[in-house]
Amino acid sequence: QVQLVESGGGSVQAGDSLSLSCTASGITFPRYALGWFRRAPGKAREFVVAISWDGGTTSIIDSVKGRFAISRGNAKNTVYLQMNSLKPEDTGVYYCAAAANVGYLATIPPKNLGQGTQVTVSS
Repeated sequence: QVQLVESGGGSVQAGDSLSLSCTASGITFPRYALGWFRRAPGKAREFVVAISWDGGTTSIIDSVKGRFAISRGNAKNTVYLQMNSLKPEDTGVYYCAAAANVGYLATIPPKNLGQGTQVTVSS
């Protein structure tokens, strides 16, 4: 059974940076694309960014392009999300997910998510 554990969230000021991590177990990690999702208060969960099994392909939403970067460490079964120049609208619970490919993560709501990590950005 897939288990995903996110960490690294916190409360910061606008313009600050945060780095999130997600460690996966129960899957052959190098074979999967990994992605990050978020749920802002009062809003539906949305796809944020994903990376292919080999790191060669990524997909990212326009609102975080140039500020967020995803990476992965296959030896550690971990995917990372570096968030720079944070804005109040980035506030939410961030989740990671694994799927067959980047396109799948970007278009189909994942069934298996971790418990999430809270990111709060104050103006």
